[in-house]
Formats: sequence, structure tokens, C-alpha cells
Amino acid sequence: MGSKSAPRRGSLQFYPRKRSRKFLPRVNWTPLSSTKPMLGFIGYKVAMASMLVKDSTADSLTKNKNITIPVTILEIPPMKIYSVRFYKDKLLTNEIILDNPDKELKKLIKLPKDYKIKLEDVKPETFDDLRVMAYSLAKKTSLKKKPDMTEFALSGDVNSKLEFIKNNIGKEISGSDILTDLKLVDIRALTRGKGLVGPVKRFGIGLKSHKSEKGVRRPGNVGPFHPARVSFRVPMAGQLGMFTRAHYNKKILQLGKISEKDINPQEGFRHFGKIKTDYVILEGSVQGPVKRQVLLTAPLRPTKKQEKKNYEVIRLV
Repeated sequence: MGSKSAPRRGSLQFYPRKRSRKFLPRVNWTPLSSTKPMLGFIGYKVAMASMLVKDSTADSLTKNKNITIPVTILEIPPMKIYSVRFYKDKLLTNEIILDNPDKELKKLIKLPKDYKIKLEDVKPETFDDLRVMAYSLAKKTSLKKKPDMTEFALSGDVNSKLEFIKNNIGKEISGSDILTDLKLVDIRALTRGKGLVGPVKRFGIGLKSHKSEKGVRRPGNVGPFHPARVSFRVPMAGQLGMFTRAHYNKKILQLGKISEKDINPQEGFRHFGKIKTDYVILEGSVQGPVKRQVLLTAPLRPTKKQEKKNYEVIRLV
């Protein structure tokens, strides 16, 4: 009789399993590309819903039929550029604050005394790449006043990046303008926090026999006598959720302004309220609870299966 064996439980790819330090995750912008000047945008999760669409996808089993699909609604308020970061050989060399930030942002960050340096004062030979620190105008939503800020990469060469920055100093950048040509987006956000949970839910280990001496929902043993220590690979109880995860190739079904097409229910969306700015509707689900900050970026590796989908939106159900 062969010895009993089973694959390990819980991927080591996601270690250590602990809460993320910030709500908006870092992004490796290098492989991303887009026809628009900015490669990402900040949004807020509003709700999940169902949408009635006509499937016009070629070779689809439901071609020319009306189908109902799950969708996620995100509000994407406008953003402003806070500062410009200059990079040389992938190292940060200088940062210049462009404009007087909003008062809500001043409560969060401490401004340096000499932030009145002009963009033209930086010598071209001291940098080979530009990125911007931009923040969302969350006060324009019904959600909160506190803005969220993160770094964004720009597309094009250095001259086109400088031109975009100069044209948008002190101006609001609309989400519908940045996402208008994209068919797919990648979503980066934190998952729903679940707190302290046991190893069965956290790692998916099997339940032991009901006659087990020291409990059913726990590992059979935590290791040998020697070495007299517990390996980090052993499934144990601990933190679950609030993890940074990325969902790739989410299909954009609808992108619009609430002033042009109002999709708000009469009583507003549950736990969120009413959308007041731009919005985007994506196919499928998005990680995190309602009100979660979400980072939408250009697709890293778009797939033909997602790109060829062609849905004609009829209405939200």
C-alpha cells in the first residue's frame, strides 16, 4: 500500500499573509502602454448589478441574443496633478510640487517650504523619465472629502510628457477622457478584510475526523520534534483579507458622465449614495467592498477572448 500524500495547502506566492500598508497598491508601469497620456486612474467601487445586453460577439453561442451579465459600477471623479517626479536611470532624482493643493490634501501631507520651484528650472540632462503624483477629488463625490493620491506613469516620450504636464497644471483631469479609448482595464485594489480566521478558511486544509483528540479544524501536526520550531509553511490561524490583488482584462461596457446619463436609483446605491461625477461599468466583479479605492490601469497583457467580446448595452436590470 502506497504512502498517503497530498499537495501543500495555500500558495507560497502570496506570503507573507498580512494586511496591506496602503489602500492604493504600487504598479509596475514599465510594460504598460496606452494611446492616452496617463496610464491609470483612481476610482471607487459603487455596487454590483446585472445588465441586459445584446451579445454581438462573433462565433458566440448566444450571438444576437439578449443575455444578462453581472457588472460592477465604479465612480471615477476627476483628478489633479500634485507634483512631478523626475527619474534618471530608474532612480528618483527630483520632485517639484506644481500647484497649491486643495485644503483637504494639506491636512494629509506636510508641504515643504521651498515648493515654489518652477518646472523650467530642472535641467533636461538630469532626467530621462517623468511621472506624476496625482490625487482624486473625492470631495466631488457623495463618499468622502479625503483625497487618495498615488504615482502615475505617462505615455509617450519625454517631450510629450512635459507638454501634458504643462497643459494640466491646476486643471482637473477627467476619467472619461483617460479611459475613453480603452476596451479593457486592469484592476488593482485590496480584497475584503476578514480579520482573524482559522487554517481551514485561510488555507483550505481538510477537516479531520470527528474523533480527533485536539480539534477538527486544525492541522494534524505542526512539524517534527527537531528542529524544535514551527515552519512558516505550516497552515496556521491568522489574518485573512486586505490583500493586494490584481484582476486583469476587465471589459468596459459603459463609460459616461452622470450629467449626461443618470444611472442612479431614486434612493441612491446601497451603502454608497448617488454618483455625482463620471462612472464606468465593468463586466464581472471587482475585489473589495463598496467604497473601496480602486486603481484602473491600461491592460498589461490583453487577451483575444476578452477583446473580441462585443456587447450592446440595453439597460441595467
